Amino acid sequence: MFWVTPRHLAGDDSALAEKVGDALAGLGWRMWPTARSTLLYVSPDGLCGAEWVFAAYPFELGGLPVAWQLSRRSDDADVMTEWNAYFTTGVPYEALIDLLVAFDTGFALDSGDVGHETVLNALSVQGWLPDADRPRTTVLDPGFSASVSLEPQPALIHDADPRPGRVGWQAWAEPIIGAPYLWCASFSASVAHELVAAFASSLASPAPVARRTLPASARGRLTVVRCS
Repeated sequence: MFWVTPRHLAGDDSALAEKVGDALAGLGWRMWPTARSTLLYVSPDGLCGAEWVFAAYPFELGGLPVAWQLSRRSDDADVMTEWNAYFTTGVPYEALIDLLVAFDTGFALDSGDVGHETVLNALSVQGWLPDADRPRTTVLDPGFSASVSLEPQPALIHDADPRPGRVGWQAWAEPIIGAPYLWCASFSASVAHELVAAFASSLASPAPVARRTLPASARGRLTVVRCS
C-alpha cells in the first residue's frame, strides 16, 4: 500500500465502481441494475442519480470511457434531467465521493448568485495557478499536469438548457504532455458552481491518498509519502 501525493495524479486504483458505490450506499441511495448492464443509484428524494455506465460504454471523453454519470431532475414528475456530469476511469475516487457528499446535502443544487470564481478560488487557495492566457476561466496545477477550465459545452454533454454557446466546467489530467489523459471530467452548463468547487477542492487537496497500484504515466510525478 502506498500513500501518495498529489491526489489528482493518483488514479482510481481500479476501484472507482466499488469506492463510489460504497459511499452512495452509506448516504442511503438505492441501487439496482439496469437492462444496459449499468448500476443506477438514486437519492432518497428521487431527484438525484448516479449511474455506473462503464459497461454500456456510452461515449468517451479525451479518449477515455465514461464511467460515472451524475444527474439531477428539478422534480420527480420530470423525465428529462436538469443537468449532467460525467467522469472517466482514472479519476481519483476521493474527489468524486466528496462531490457526491456535497450533492447529497442539497446545498448546491442551484447556482443562484454564486459565480464561477467559486471554482477558481477553491483551487487557488490550494496552490493551483491561473492560466496566463485565460486567468479568469482556467486554473492549472503547480506541475502543469492538470487543468480545470470553463469551456464551451462539448458534444454529447446533455443539459436541459438548449441554448447554443453555453459553457460548462471541464477538467482533465495529463501527466505527460502529448500522452493519453489519465482522466477527464465534464460538467454540463447548468451544474452549480458550488458543486464543481466541491470536486475541485478535493482534487487539489494536499492530503495523501492510499493506493495499491500507481498509474504508469504518473509514476514520475507522484511522491510516495510512505508505504504500509
